[in-house]
Amino acid sequence: MVAIIDYGVGNLFSLVSSFKAIGVDAVATSDKKVIESAQRLVLPGVGAFEDASNKLFSSGLAQLVLEQAKSGKPLLGICLGMQLLFEKSFEYGEHKGLGLIKGQIRPISEVIPSDLKIPHIGWNALKFTKDNQLFKYLKDGDFVYFVHSYYGAYCDDSVIATAEYGANLTAAIAKDNVYGCQFHPEKSGEIGLKILKAFCETECAK
Repeated sequence: MVAIIDYGVGNLFSLVSSFKAIGVDAVATSDKKVIESAQRLVLPGVGAFEDASNKLFSSGLAQLVLEQAKSGKPLLGICLGMQLLFEKSFEYGEHKGLGLIKGQIRPISEVIPSDLKIPHIGWNALKFTKDNQLFKYLKDGDFVYFVHSYYGAYCDDSVIATAEYGANLTAAIAKDNVYGCQFHPEKSGEIGLKILKAFCETECAK
C-alpha cells in the first residue's frame, strides 16, 4: 500500500486515481499508524513552499516522514513535495526543508532568459543524466508535464533527469530510497503512470 501524505496542500485525488489506474492500493492520509504500515510514501504539494513547510512541520508529519525515509522506506516527492525534500528554499525568503536531499530551491528566473514565461507550464522532454530504476519503463526524451517557478539547485549528485526551458533545469532527483519529480506524474498520461509503476517496484533501502 502507498500512503500519500495529506498535510493540506496536495493534489490528492489525482494521485489516488493514478495509483488505482496501475492497480496499486493508495490512500491519502495523515494517520501515523497508516503511514508507518505503508510500504511506500508519496509527498505531494502545490502552492507556496513556506506555507507547505509550516504545515508539514507544525503537524508533526515532517518528523514522521524523516523517520520513515531514514528507515529505508521508499519516498517520492512530487512538484512542491520534491522541493520540500531539499535543505532550504529561497521562495519569498529563506525557508527550511526536510534536508533529505542536499541543495537549495531557487527561482528559475535566475537561470532562464528573461523573455520566457514564469511559471514554466507545459510538456517537456526528460533528459536522463543517470541510470535510475524510476525510469525503467521510459526512454530518454519522453515528455512529462511541469508547473513551477522554482527548481532544485546545487544538487548535481542527486539529479537523475533534467528538462530544457531556457536552461537545463532539475526534473528529477534520487538518493538511495528518496526520489523526487519536479513534474507531475499524475498529469503526465501514460508516461507518468509508468513512473509511478516503477516507484512501486522500488525496494526498501538496507
